[in-house]
Amino acid sequence: MPASPLDGVRVVDASTLFAGPLAATVLGDYGADVVKVEHPGKGDPARGHGPAKDGVPLWWTMLGRNKRTVGLHLGKPAGAAVARRLLAGADVLIENFRPGTLERWGLGPDVLHRDNPGLVIARVTTYGQTGPYAGLPGFGTLAEAMSGFAAITGPADGPPTLPPFGLADGIAALTCAQAVMTALYHRDVHGGGGQVIDLAIVEPMLTVLGMQAMVYDQLGVVQRRTGNRSVNNAPRNTYRTLDGRWVAISTSAQAIAERVMRLVGRPELIDEPWFATGAARAAHADELDEAVGSWIARRDLATVREAFDEAQAAVAPIYDIADVFADPQFAARDSVTTADDPALGPVRMPGPLYRLSHTPGRIAWTGRELGANTDEVLAGLGYDEDERAALRAEGVI
Repeated sequence: MPASPLDGVRVVDASTLFAGPLAATVLGDYGADVVKVEHPGKGDPARGHGPAKDGVPLWWTMLGRNKRTVGLHLGKPAGAAVARRLLAGADVLIENFRPGTLERWGLGPDVLHRDNPGLVIARVTTYGQTGPYAGLPGFGTLAEAMSGFAAITGPADGPPTLPPFGLADGIAALTCAQAVMTALYHRDVHGGGGQVIDLAIVEPMLTVLGMQAMVYDQLGVVQRRTGNRSVNNAPRNTYRTLDGRWVAISTSAQAIAERVMRLVGRPELIDEPWFATGAARAAHADELDEAVGSWIARRDLATVREAFDEAQAAVAPIYDIADVFADPQFAARDSVTTADDPALGPVRMPGPLYRLSHTPGRIAWTGRELGANTDEVLAGLGYDEDERAALRAEGVI
């Protein structure tokens, strides 16, 4: 195997469900040595979250990939002592306990940085380490609600809509991985020390919502729900084909909007004064949607895709996961790759996030059983067999 870009970077993942663990998974995909620290009796809740096959938790099979697993009770003094020894030789700690929890266990940043001044500590919580909500319990769902995302999602005459998956957690995970690499670059290239990353899951959501905050600040406009339409351009919607399939169209570029109208036989609309800008087209979405929708409704999916491709206009079919598995584009890029699991055999899951030409990411193994590497990791820290047996008898490991 070629060298991995993060060879030599040691990450301790003490987080649970889902942002912190996914950030550690991303780092592990590119070669970081990730040690997953879990409660020795309960484990990460991801082990019991979602579907399972033959008793094997599928979420954990993916989320735990490329991680060595250690069962360690951080809340016990002896467990905290093991953690300090582990973190003294680590580059990164990722945790998502409520603010103050690590400090209560004697594992706050002040203590850890005395042991290891270069340690990067990523603290991932719903609201962050400061502010009046810092101590409240929270999940990504609450971030999706409070960020403004749910308020603009769904039909105009329907309720605010939450995503059916961990959107905020996923965005926070990618943000966390990037933040960790930023801190490591500062430490290793600029000669800085370790530092604390305070990542509130709700805040990256504000960023991906785009210009909403600035529009409100400068114009006093509160964005409302518009269903699949955009306030910035039209036509932009989903449309049903003759054979009952759905396609999505976007016309963010003026040239694409013009090509679409010529394709559907309504070139006269291009000459309308309001057609010249995306926002003005959005104000005439009813007329544009009728023109595009009626044209698509008279043709099957294959015909629609072929016509749009020939016209160099942007269209995409709306897929479910079965369609993703069957599509040649995803197959050509191995976007959903195959990994070997000792219990399940070959399993399909999304591969590493991006492709590096010289040091590609890889899935070395899938999620392991709770505590599978406890003895190996503690032996590496200098704990002999008798000491490990004593810790196990106390419920520490």
